[in-house]
Amino acid sequence: MTITMIPRVLIAAALLLAPCLPAAAQSATDARALAALSDKELMKLPAKKVFSAQVTPAASMKSRAIGFYARGCMSGGKALPVDGPAWQVIRLSRNRYWGQPQLVELLEKLAADAREKDGWNGLLVGDMSQPRGGPMPSGHASHQVGLDADIWLTPMPEARLDGKAREDIKPTVVVKDRKSIDPSVWTDAHARLIRRAASYPEVARIFVHPPIKKELCKWAKGDRSWLAKVRPYYGHNYHFHIRMRCPEGSPSCKNQPEPRPKDGTGCGEELAYWLGDAPWRRIEKPPPSKKPTKPVKPAPPLTLSALPAECRAVVTAE
Repeated sequence: MTITMIPRVLIAAALLLAPCLPAAAQSATDARALAALSDKELMKLPAKKVFSAQVTPAASMKSRAIGFYARGCMSGGKALPVDGPAWQVIRLSRNRYWGQPQLVELLEKLAADAREKDGWNGLLVGDMSQPRGGPMPSGHASHQVGLDADIWLTPMPEARLDGKAREDIKPTVVVKDRKSIDPSVWTDAHARLIRRAASYPEVARIFVHPPIKKELCKWAKGDRSWLAKVRPYYGHNYHFHIRMRCPEGSPSCKNQPEPRPKDGTGCGEELAYWLGDAPWRRIEKPPPSKKPTKPVKPAPPLTLSALPAECRAVVTAE
């Protein structure tokens, strides 16, 4: 029986169950099953399920970042080697150590430079992107086009971590709360590492927890222009997030506008806002007395129809 003879409802069901299959079979089955669906049927599928089910890159297609960091995909993705002379990839079970070739090159360069010039023993690399990018089932809204990476603020240990240790390792939180750094953990080497990452011209942004930005503003001397790239944002108390600019050869990739803080560094009004209470009200639970009487209906899952049209070819490529 050919796949085109299989009822389409069974194809869709098999697709969503594909993570239970061995990796090689999963990839081939998903690509063929997806290609057998009509555009209308395909575009209704939850994007995070479709992309997380793909365990290999769209290697038959040239390397391209497609769409925006939080709404896109990638073709021709490359894996960062899980072990390097100055880095180790952690949480391997997530299969999120893929990116554009330019991102892989950048991380390898940062690892070498930080060890040689900044006194940082080596990088622990967390999430990059899935093999074909796209939305993830958990953890991130961005990381979809192969240009984002999370670097832990924990130096790489001297010993190589085995598979279990890479899953179980606990991060070092470098802040006390949303306003204060933890001086018992934070060092100048942390600051030099972040400055190094921000110094590369192909880097568009570095996201950090607000007190880290505060500490960097106090620490930086001389040329402080790199601080404009360092942006305070929620959820970065144990790692920082590198975001690259769209590379050449990716015409449908969409850059964020260049950061242009009023004071040139973001150490003034912008930082004061993030150290206040206003931005946090969006993500913190309201007091019990202020809880809405009716449960909030969750937003429907993002479907493939919400992504750039090129992502259909990416997700169906074998």
